[in-house]
Amino acid sequence: MFTIAAVCYMKINEIFYSIQGEGLWTGMPNVFIRTTGCNLRCSYCDTKYAYAEGKDHSIDSVFKAIKIFKCKQVCITGGEPTLQPDIYELTDVLLENEYLICMETNGSMDISKIIQKNVLLSLDIKCPSSGMSDKMLFKNLDLLRESDQLKFVIKDHNDFLYSKNILEKYLPVCTVFFQPVWGTNFEVLAKWILKNNLKVKLGLQIHKVIWGDKLTV
Repeated sequence: MFTIAAVCYMKINEIFYSIQGEGLWTGMPNVFIRTTGCNLRCSYCDTKYAYAEGKDHSIDSVFKAIKIFKCKQVCITGGEPTLQPDIYELTDVLLENEYLICMETNGSMDISKIIQKNVLLSLDIKCPSSGMSDKMLFKNLDLLRESDQLKFVIKDHNDFLYSKNILEKYLPVCTVFFQPVWGTNFEVLAKWILKNNLKVKLGLQIHKVIWGDKLTV
């Protein structure tokens, strides 16, 4: 078990068990902890309900909730998890109890504190079609480790060129995913990747392939 010097609280939108649909853990069962609140408003956002909806939870209550699922892989997502000041205390507790953690962050927040921890950091760089590309903190790209992952959600050719230019400029060392905005033609994106001989992975949201807009069964 664990000991916390002071009671820490964070606002949680939902905790659920499902198949990871994106990134390096695609296809694997995960417990998802979705925090409340986001500082961005992406045009294609599919979790707008997490902007404000949620309840305060102690780290102890979150830990008890995820233990029910008997799954050691946890994805902390949002919203934007780093807006919760006590999220780092939660990661410490999970790591102490031998959980594997993926933390998703939206590219606008400083990741220097996250990468000090043994977590899989999933950094999302917003493209122009999101309406949020001017909010990105590009110095984060120099902090990424080989074990992390970088994602670009791409709607059109302008987004593709934008992402390609960022890769050429910053040369990230981690695995890179190009993911089509849900509902757009992923075959076209695949052709662009092949034509430009990019060393990236085509990412498909397989949880949506399975369940549509639902997150799980």
